[in-house]
Amino acid sequence: MSNYTFFILFPISLYFPIQAVAIPLPSAEKAKEASIVVQADGIERDYQAGKLTDAQEETVIALAKKQGLKKVARITTVNFYPSQARGIRVDGTKATIGREVSYKVLSVNYKPWFHPGGGPRDGDVQMGDFWAGKAYERKKTILKVGKMDYLCGSIRGVEIKDCEAMLGLFLTGKFTYSPGPRINEGLLRQVDWTKPSQFSKRGEAISAGFPHKGGPGSGFFDMEVEFVGGKLKINQMFQAIP
Repeated sequence: MSNYTFFILFPISLYFPIQAVAIPLPSAEKAKEASIVVQADGIERDYQAGKLTDAQEETVIALAKKQGLKKVARITTVNFYPSQARGIRVDGTKATIGREVSYKVLSVNYKPWFHPGGGPRDGDVQMGDFWAGKAYERKKTILKVGKMDYLCGSIRGVEIKDCEAMLGLFLTGKFTYSPGPRINEGLLRQVDWTKPSQFSKRGEAISAGFPHKGGPGSGFFDMEVEFVGGKLKINQMFQAIP
């Protein structure tokens, strides 16, 4: 199951004189975090795209266990923009070894929420109106900034200490960019700096990725940056819109 039907990549070129910017986290982020409810059974639920009943949860959890998740840690309902379809993501408990965090993820479909005419594929396991393929393993790296830990999806060619330094600057808004018609403080406020998806380096070019604050299905941002002498500059920015 894919969260996106297609992506439109918008390059955001930066042309004008460099200026420093401070991007405070908006109150909407706090509201989003408040939507996560931890029940007595220890499972986190984030039901912004649709709430499941107790009976539906039992089916989803049973399906997850059948597909290899020994214990469910989180259930999230997600939108599949730009369509009206929705889905369910189930995360297993996390295992941590040093800086590496790994856990299983299962994408679950629910017939009333799925694309019209769609259904299970060969090899999928179905329980009532719910079905799922195989679970996959996700690995992330712990980045430490101050007293906080952040999980990064992928790090390639960049030292962890440099990733942590750049993330700290992103979080506090201590970076520079050249403002233009397609990049401004309003756009930068849409970036979820607390969830780095990737840091990578090819040659001298460093790339950093972050999701949109709208949550799963809302797109993401990729940035080409310079990090020299402890100073961070965004040279180019691309936005992926589903």
